[in-house]
Amino acid sequence: MKKEELIRKAYEIAVERYAALGIDVNKALEELQKISLSLHCWQADDVTGFESAGELTGGIQATGNHPGKARNIEELRQDVLKAASYIPGTHRLNLHEIYGDFGGQFVDRDQVEPKHFESWIQWAAEHNMKLDFNSTSFSHPKSGNLSLSNPDKSIRDFWIEHTKRCRAIAEEMGKRQGDPCIMNLWIHDGSKDITVNRMKYRALLKDSLDQIFATEYKNMRDCIESKVFGIGLESYTVGSNDFYIGYGATRGKIVTLDTGHFHPTESVADKISSLLLFIPEIMLHVSRPVRWDSDHVTIMNDDTLDLCKEIVRCNALDKVHIGLDYFDASINRIGAYVVGSRATQKCLMQALLEPLAKLREYEANDQLFERLALLEESKSLPWNAVWDMFCLKNNVPVGEDFIAEIQKYEADVTSKR
Repeated sequence: MKKEELIRKAYEIAVERYAALGIDVNKALEELQKISLSLHCWQADDVTGFESAGELTGGIQATGNHPGKARNIEELRQDVLKAASYIPGTHRLNLHEIYGDFGGQFVDRDQVEPKHFESWIQWAAEHNMKLDFNSTSFSHPKSGNLSLSNPDKSIRDFWIEHTKRCRAIAEEMGKRQGDPCIMNLWIHDGSKDITVNRMKYRALLKDSLDQIFATEYKNMRDCIESKVFGIGLESYTVGSNDFYIGYGATRGKIVTLDTGHFHPTESVADKISSLLLFIPEIMLHVSRPVRWDSDHVTIMNDDTLDLCKEIVRCNALDKVHIGLDYFDASINRIGAYVVGSRATQKCLMQALLEPLAKLREYEANDQLFERLALLEESKSLPWNAVWDMFCLKNNVPVGEDFIAEIQKYEADVTSKR
């Protein structure tokens, strides 16, 4: 029996199995088709970018030295398109400012303009891939340990101007693509050892953000991202989770939750329902924190599955934006894109197929054994047959077939760089 025939037969059985629990599989497929992941450009080149400003700073590390990383804008675009060809659905690309098309010239970050991303806007339109954006405060001579919270006004003003210009770039991207560009603001600011003036730096950051966000735009959305600590900045982070939740709630900004930016036992999934009561939307940066923010490739583990289920349980697919944020330099980078993206989609698939109505009925009736039993039985329902059909419908490799294709791309292209 041919593989496609097996896939279709398994899918038919899955449809009947789920229908018995009141679940419309076709509706789940339609919902998953609508979800666009924001693929992160920095997986392709280990967060190097095209600015040539020097080594990584700000507590960012890309460990490993697998051969074949993208060395220029053409190679990076080629790799992103190759990875996207193995990921079902239509997805976005998330750019950091240091990935501008600078034409071989050095453009300092307080001088960056929309024209430096014109070729990206055109490329994205040609490939039906909308863009998101990030300001870049790390890996620069003026980064130091403090940027937007720096007591030195000249340095602080430099980063304020940089971030203002990034918002203008995001606005142009959003206008041209006919869909809001989501711009993330994350800074590394903090202290390696004990800090005795926490309020001062946070007051400076608050003032800097107020200046940055003074201009209202219609075609971009702002999101702000916290962290617990950074490498070399272990004792104090200016832009903590509490700081940004307070700022986002009072200013109507999207709050970004990076799954690696919290304490190891903290549930990011549990934050969804609380935040959505007070802020308009959430941005997710999904990675796999081994021990802590190591940015390993996302896999289909409990953390990611719980996160996706909570989004669906909150009926928040239209309020939660999902971006990926890992950078593993120890394995094939295109393979890392594909494994992490498909794992996230598999978790979303299972969330969309959860027998939620029956589970809530049990819960409302205080039938707690029944609720737990159905939650457990749901884990072995044939969601994988539905996933295979989703891949088939999107004309991407089903199952492990993409492995050989990525190996061929490595042999033919990336290994020769």
